[in-house]
Amino acid sequence: MEFTDDTLLFAAIGVMTLAAALLPRLLGKLPISIPMVFLAAGIIVFALIPDLPDPHPSDHPDITLHLTEICVLVSLMGAGLAINRPLRWRTWSTTWRLLAITMPLSIAAVAVLGWVGLGLGAASALLLAAALAPTDPVLATEVQVSEPVDDENADDEVRFALTSEAGLNDGLAFPFTYATIAISMVGLAPSGWFTDWFLIDVLWRITIGVIAGIGTGWLFGKLFFSAHLAGRKVVDQAEGFVAIAAIFLAYGIAETAEGYGFIAVFVCAVTIRASERGHGYHQVLHKFVEQIERLLTIAVIVLLGGAIARGLFADIGWIEILVALIILLIVRPLAGWIGLTPGKTGPRERSVIAFFGVRGVGSLFYIAYATQNGYFPDGDQLWSIVGLVIVGSIIIHGLAATPTMRLIDTTRHRITRRRGGDHTDVATTPV
Repeated sequence: MEFTDDTLLFAAIGVMTLAAALLPRLLGKLPISIPMVFLAAGIIVFALIPDLPDPHPSDHPDITLHLTEICVLVSLMGAGLAINRPLRWRTWSTTWRLLAITMPLSIAAVAVLGWVGLGLGAASALLLAAALAPTDPVLATEVQVSEPVDDENADDEVRFALTSEAGLNDGLAFPFTYATIAISMVGLAPSGWFTDWFLIDVLWRITIGVIAGIGTGWLFGKLFFSAHLAGRKVVDQAEGFVAIAAIFLAYGIAETAEGYGFIAVFVCAVTIRASERGHGYHQVLHKFVEQIERLLTIAVIVLLGGAIARGLFADIGWIEILVALIILLIVRPLAGWIGLTPGKTGPRERSVIAFFGVRGVGSLFYIAYATQNGYFPDGDQLWSIVGLVIVGSIIIHGLAATPTMRLIDTTRHRITRRRGGDHTDVATTPV
């Protein structure tokens, strides 16, 4: 019997897919996340099978771009469908603070670190900051909203804030990325790029993304929750494929009109969720999206592990490690605390939200997109440092998520009981 690298690869894919299905239950409450397991698996597989292609992202730019793009799109739909809280200015105030204050502060701080600490050029330093702006709670599932339920007050402030922030900042990082591309081509002087950037890349593209998302979500809501179609049991037959249709339709319409498709997909999901909020079909959609999201995320993480095994971190030194730790342990927590103070969150919630700025697949997408559309001579260094930050986030946030959320949930229950509340008041009790 002869085993080839190809047959071993197929077997490895089968084992990893099976593990993706079983690990969430097997790991239980252990402080080990699924991305940690598959990152290690990717490193081991590519180290033991030397004939596998080198998965360094710069060697496969198109595959990297589109794989991460689809992964982000699916995760945005999943985030939007999971959120139970209706979209209102006051109830989403924590999200607005994270986007309007924490995100710009983080971008400014990381840009300075890239320029001063890593010696990157202006455009590359800004790209590093823009790419590390999006957060991705998928890589630490304990800190995200789990599933759609009937109760619109079911989402506690920590999980809601981190999920809604990730849903919107994936799209809002795009204007900063476009700015870095423009700077890489015409220089830092604002006279060469600022006007077009502000009018088109900020105002026009964001507006179109929101409109496309609302329109597509409204259409799907009317299509599948109208009384006429409900009588024909269209929803029962459609299963979860509707979510995929919504993803690509919202994204395609927005991108065709030169808008931000990432924003459109998340807004579309939130709009669909607002249609017949108590309908059980939302759970069908979310479960289907969640399974696809898990497979895509695992594929990206395994390939990232493979790139590490093949030398992605070959030029990483103590300076890069120090910068990555500063980004994860100082910049985000400090910017998060500033953005949320004062606010309706309690001090413990504020600390947890500020700390869990998980970096993930979105960062890889923005590096892939910018390096294909701009001029960044520091491209390989950018891939290395972004990969290092993501690995650090997977390890640090993955280890901390379960015990941290268990502690804050226990504290919230205790405070609720002390105040005379019942189980329906737990999620809304600030701690």
